Amino acid sequence: MASALRDRSSSAVVPSITADALDHISIPSFLSAPAGTATWLYTTLAIVLGLLALEQSVYRYKKRHLPGDNWTIPIIGKFADSVKPTMEGYLKQWNSGALSALSVFNIFIVMASSNEYSRKILNSPTHAEPCLVYSAKQILRPDNWVFLTGKVHVEYRRVLNGLFTRKALGIYVGIQDQITRKYLKQWLADAAADPSPKPIMMTSRDLNMETSLRVFCGEHIDDAAAREIGEKYWSITVALELVNFPLALPGTKVYRAIQCRKAALKHLERAAALSKKAMAAGKEPECMLDHWVRSMEEPTYKGRKDFSDLEMAMVVFSFLFASQDAMSSGLIYGFQHLTDHPEILAKVREEQDRVRAGDYERPVTLEMLDAMPYLRAFVRESLRVKPPVTMVPYKTLKAFPISDDYTVPVGSMVIPSFYNSLHDPEVFPQPDELSPERWLDPQGSANQNPKNYLVFGSGPHKCIGLEYAMMNMALVLADAVALMDFEHVRTEESDKVQIIATLFPQDGCLMKFRPRVHA
Repeated sequence: MASALRDRSSSAVVPSITADALDHISIPSFLSAPAGTATWLYTTLAIVLGLLALEQSVYRYKKRHLPGDNWTIPIIGKFADSVKPTMEGYLKQWNSGALSALSVFNIFIVMASSNEYSRKILNSPTHAEPCLVYSAKQILRPDNWVFLTGKVHVEYRRVLNGLFTRKALGIYVGIQDQITRKYLKQWLADAAADPSPKPIMMTSRDLNMETSLRVFCGEHIDDAAAREIGEKYWSITVALELVNFPLALPGTKVYRAIQCRKAALKHLERAAALSKKAMAAGKEPECMLDHWVRSMEEPTYKGRKDFSDLEMAMVVFSFLFASQDAMSSGLIYGFQHLTDHPEILAKVREEQDRVRAGDYERPVTLEMLDAMPYLRAFVRESLRVKPPVTMVPYKTLKAFPISDDYTVPVGSMVIPSFYNSLHDPEVFPQPDELSPERWLDPQGSANQNPKNYLVFGSGPHKCIGLEYAMMNMALVLADAVALMDFEHVRTEESDKVQIIATLFPQDGCLMKFRPRVHA
């Protein structure tokens, strides 16, 4: 049997069809490529795979035990989620832990959601500096004062604090009231021509832009320049999203924003030069630039005096950035919150009627605003419920031991979040409920825990113009309540949030306006 098997085995042949078939099998070109080419391909593939493995290893090493994805998408990380951020996505990240980690374009990011860690970041200038967003320095210029740190920043801020004193606000309030009435009159005229509901998102932005430009620059900036800045500024807003394409290539959002910044600074530099000439000629201050120049001439002034036109222009530009988007968001939600809560609107209106005593044409003054505690409480509460800015990115300057068991690596982005502090149920019972009354009790938990009110940040980079911003919101709403009746037309998107640098209702806040008939 064995010999028979050997004989049959030795006599077996491969059928000719099998040999021919091999000639028709397609072999990948890189396998049949010359030895040198194949070696290059294998080497390149090995390097790419090695870099991807290194990327994952570095991410996991930096992340350690923090909540967050165990693996990051190669190269882009969470970029897709960051292109169209949602409040639901942010809340999921914040609620995952007091500290959590993610990566975008190999930028390692630590999110802080608790009040303790958020305040620690904001108050640790030796460990972290504000970077706003990755593209911010390209857009605002790296030498802008908002990016300064240490002694230089302290000295700069000391000078700029003088631009928001009560004396200075007294100059600004008349300008704010005049422009507000101009826009409300136009809104009523537009509504008379077409009574259908219209979104107020962009018209509120227009109001705030003209108000800010006139408060900051007065008549030192002409109407054509003001229109150009107003029309182009939206490009700057959309380029300051948390994540954008990082290179300022032609056609990108960042590139367009840089061109807009250049145009704006040209007009603002000219305004600074004209203000200096006007003050040298002995004219009275009529805007922020004038007040700045005149204050440097006072005998008691001890700060720096050699500000160039460009430096003053960059300060004004940074104020425009801070005021335009945040104030617009706050104002739009102010209108929406008032109309969605008629019992609150009735109280605000009763206060207006009492303070104005029937004289609705009288310009609003600081003293009149002082007599409107309920309106001021409403503004404060509306900003708490829907904070325009939910977080401000910082960059670590060195290893940052943020907690007992975690150190943020140097060069990382670390982001203090404000939303959880503003919705802490222990400080703000029923935190999602709009209740101005919580601010009227000096002994209440809201007033007794100022550390939780992070609407304007905290620490050395806390918003310098917070009094101006809240005054402007209060003044616009005061005039609107006194002079108009308005209705919010709700849609399925009214309570959904659109995040474009700051928060806005997804439907733009559809409103109807009509003149108010006084008894």
